[in-house]
Amino acid sequence: MTRPSAPLRAIALSVLALLAISPALADEGMWLLNNFPSRTVAAKYGFAPDQAWLDETRLSAVRLAGGCSGSFVSPSGLVMTNYHCVVGCVQDLTTAERPVYSRGFTAKTTADEVQCPNVEINQLIEVTDVTPKVLDATRGKSGAAFADAQREAIATISKACATGPDVRCDVVNLYHGGQYDLYKYRRFQDVRLVFAPEYDTAFFGGDPDNFNFPRWNLDAAFLRVYQDGKPLVAPHHFRFSKAGAKEGELVFVAGHPGSTSRLNTVSELVYERDAAYPAMMMRMSELRGMLREFEKRGPEHKRYGESTRFFVENTIKSSKGQWDTLLDPAFMARKTADETAVREAVMANPELAAKYGDAWDKIAEAQQVKRRIGPRHAALEGRRPLLSTLFGHARRLVRAADELPLPNEKRLKEYGDAALPGLRQQLAARSPIFKDLEVEMLALSLTFMREQFGTDDPTVKSILGAKSPEELAKELVSGTTLEDPAVRMKLFEGGKAAIDASTDPMILFAKKLDTEARAVRRQYEADVEAVEDQYGEEVAQAWFAVRGKDTYPDATFTLRLTYGDVRGYEHDGRTVAPFTTLGGMFERATGADPYDLPQSWFAARDRLDLATPFNLVATTDILGGNSGSPMINRNREVVGLVFDGNIHSLGGEYWFDLSKNRTIAVHSAAMLEALGKVYGGQRIVDELTAAR
Repeated sequence: MTRPSAPLRAIALSVLALLAISPALADEGMWLLNNFPSRTVAAKYGFAPDQAWLDETRLSAVRLAGGCSGSFVSPSGLVMTNYHCVVGCVQDLTTAERPVYSRGFTAKTTADEVQCPNVEINQLIEVTDVTPKVLDATRGKSGAAFADAQREAIATISKACATGPDVRCDVVNLYHGGQYDLYKYRRFQDVRLVFAPEYDTAFFGGDPDNFNFPRWNLDAAFLRVYQDGKPLVAPHHFRFSKAGAKEGELVFVAGHPGSTSRLNTVSELVYERDAAYPAMMMRMSELRGMLREFEKRGPEHKRYGESTRFFVENTIKSSKGQWDTLLDPAFMARKTADETAVREAVMANPELAAKYGDAWDKIAEAQQVKRRIGPRHAALEGRRPLLSTLFGHARRLVRAADELPLPNEKRLKEYGDAALPGLRQQLAARSPIFKDLEVEMLALSLTFMREQFGTDDPTVKSILGAKSPEELAKELVSGTTLEDPAVRMKLFEGGKAAIDASTDPMILFAKKLDTEARAVRRQYEADVEAVEDQYGEEVAQAWFAVRGKDTYPDATFTLRLTYGDVRGYEHDGRTVAPFTTLGGMFERATGADPYDLPQSWFAARDRLDLATPFNLVATTDILGGNSGSPMINRNREVVGLVFDGNIHSLGGEYWFDLSKNRTIAVHSAAMLEALGKVYGGQRIVDELTAAR
């Protein structure tokens, strides 16, 4: 093996030394529980989680399949998560007779606990390395052949694992293809609401306080998992701390961060900086403006528009923070230097150069293709191409009719056998659909499409014809019956014959879009995703060869464990204390939105201990998807409930800064105080604090 020259070795070693020591110094890392740096934690904090501790944590933490985290907190299947993670359930359950959204909900008995129509909870029970199976399937292939082979291998592995509807199996891409793990979950779909506060309590402070501290949010909710009609027996759960976290205390966060880009190549970051973020920010800003006007039409319009707007504003603010990081010349210079050092170390070794030398350039070429076809892919085939729940149902039905007759390994991944229980739950969910909002969202999506591609674009002409976006949206939404889950399930069970016979306008519209949507998806998978996956694997292997594997992979909405301590920070020349108190919320209240504190709190004020810690900050490394994560101490006791990060943490998409990045959580003592004295939830308090 040829050794790098002395200058190259010095560059590479200096970068690798910095990377090697930074987690120990900076509490950095969203760590896999089967590769957790216990010795590093012990060196700094005097406590080393052993495998039994880690296994119990894994089985006690859960994932909400819709994009949040949670945890078992009693032996009777009680689950703690954020209000904002179950606001969809709150909307679904709100009626004139049961105003859950405005007044909150506390189940007095288990008989009063109400099922959420569309919530799935996953408990991770096993992790298996399947890297050889995936890599062997794709070896020697590229483009469409690579994408097909990878999809078929993953589908085959997942199907063999998913032995029944109560088992969910996901093949997880780690280190950008350097490792593939099979995650096996217990799937729970009978999930019932136990407690939720009022919307104005959970979101107290609204957008002005979002991603800031101090905060006063009871962004907390409790669910219960049922099995065979009875509360689940959950031997693995976290106990609840009455005292909660103290300043300087070591804490851990077990949750499911959605995605990070810390291991992305520089060319991928440049694409995000120069193309992805500008387009997304413009669209989200227009959507926010539409929702603000929509809310003025009446109380129901406000209820549906308000909760949607919160998530839009959250996306705008978080994306702005991430974009600012990419616009920081110092950050990009550091990333460029890191990548250059590793590439030079690779090129100085003939064996590594032959294997991996052109990987970065291939990924850079894919970014140019992404610039060209990415906008059309996003418009027709993205995560939510048209901002319409009804269109989403129509597409699922149309595609299920075409995909399900195929062999499992030949289907689109979201229609594989392992995904069918989730698909059925979505279609069968009795979630109310507010058609006025559907019209506005669909019309705006069609307007975006026409603005982006032009009136004379063949796809735009085919979709709109002589109609305006508003006219077409009204026609589709008023004419469809897909808001009825019975109609959806009849079409689903009827298969292709039922879909071909359907005259529902939304079904016909989805069919019209599907040919081109599939074509652009196929092109994107072959020319962008397959290239990024194939050469991302090579970049990962190159990094492993140069620096080893003692690091954490980018987040993938899979279980991770982070650690740190409860600590304030400096911001704009002032010291930010690590805690707020219940009394501070009353001082913050103005009686006007977004500081309009519900009357339930004023009625209970004299009963409350106003010195009780309310929200807190800690140095743990978290991101979106960690919402609802338990913050636990070394005894695996819940001391807080994660619901946000501060404004500085938004750059955590790309890097971690110990001096300012902070996790924000609801203090466990505040949850107990509010449950028992504001909401009449002593039954829940007793369950949380029972000796066991």
